[in-house]
Amino acid sequence: MTGSPSRVYVARLAGLPVYDPNGDQVGKVRDVVAMMRQGNQPPRVLGLVVEVFTRRRIFLPMTRVTSVDVGHVITTGLLNMRRFEQRATEVLVLGELLDRTVTIADTGATAVVFDMAMEQWRTRDWLLTKVAVREGSKRFRRRGQTHVLDWADVSGFTQVEEGQGATHILAAFESMRAADLAGVLHDLSVKRRNEIAVALDDERLADVLEELPEDIQVEILAGLDTERAADVLEEMSPDDAADLIAELPTDTAERLLTLMEPEEAEDVRRLLTYEEHTAGGLMTSEPVILPVDATVADALAHVRNADLSPALAAMIYVCRPPLETPTGRFIGIGHIQRLLREPPSELVSAALDTDLDGLRPDDSLQTVSKYLATYNLVAAPVLDDEGRLLGAVTVDDVLDHLLPDDWRENDHTEPAEPTGPSIPSTPSTPSTPQEVDHDAP
Repeated sequence: MTGSPSRVYVARLAGLPVYDPNGDQVGKVRDVVAMMRQGNQPPRVLGLVVEVFTRRRIFLPMTRVTSVDVGHVITTGLLNMRRFEQRATEVLVLGELLDRTVTIADTGATAVVFDMAMEQWRTRDWLLTKVAVREGSKRFRRRGQTHVLDWADVSGFTQVEEGQGATHILAAFESMRAADLAGVLHDLSVKRRNEIAVALDDERLADVLEELPEDIQVEILAGLDTERAADVLEEMSPDDAADLIAELPTDTAERLLTLMEPEEAEDVRRLLTYEEHTAGGLMTSEPVILPVDATVADALAHVRNADLSPALAAMIYVCRPPLETPTGRFIGIGHIQRLLREPPSELVSAALDTDLDGLRPDDSLQTVSKYLATYNLVAAPVLDDEGRLLGAVTVDDVLDHLLPDDWRENDHTEPAEPTGPSIPSTPSTPSTPQEVDHDAP
């Protein structure tokens, strides 16, 4: 592995791009897979967990890594595209070993692991040789001392630790999108997943929960105290919160709704009255709603809100007061693409689309899908019989319900045939005796 540093700190690998020999990016590093060994022997690094562009996580053996350098990882170009599945003898260095509490052999002091270093030996094996730790502070608001120690100089990795922290793993994944962090959590043990969830702030946890399968959402919510769970539900979009609460036992759901802010709880309760696979069950009750005297500048200011999904930000809804759902009489929709071509001082009412009849809350999923496809929309209004706006259905929620229930967990289609020679469509054979075949029976 010429040109690579002799020691690589694992936390710095998180999110690094992975390139083939032609310089084409094939994915990003999500974790490092190691195998613990007996005694004080440093663990052997087996390979990397790489997320390719289909959001599939695959195993990249270290024997197929030609360079680990500042800012990138380069492979031989041979990738096995089967999904990575962790074995009982393996550990995920970022997911499981960071934030572990260990004991320093020389002093008996306890410390927390904030990074680890791996090195390549003459045998070409990569080993976890160094452990970076921070001792507990003895003074108020002072950080404890940090040390970089040999693997043999610390102990505690083989013990089960209850209440393991998550400060340093979250720092490693700080820039990761909510959907990607959800993928990381999905692949961890229940214990580690819940520990990380507890450490996330309410807004970040809400965003991550929306990207997880419902069974894991319920599991994580059950691991929070009741008041915290209610706070997280308040941060979720009302439709996602309603979907999650619908999966909970009745008494638990009612307790959480009681603890939520009355206005937030009211929106969720209203959404719970609709059947799941209908426009009412799919809609969010918080689209961008403006009065008839709003200007184009007002509309553009509202859709700049970073909390809005792209589909919700693509359209504004003009209504008579009140402007909270259910609103006064619905007037029409304003397409942001159209509004961008209008002077900022122009009234949005002058550029509205008033020809579309909105959906009804009891319209089926098939009807909603046809409506969006027919009119080339990414969102659509849902109206009651009196012409009041109840909410909006967005294309991402429609896709979520059209796909299989476990689409976040499993691949239901094989990856497309590669366009170049660097990624074979069939599993490649090990290039050396040291390579780990992660797909062997």
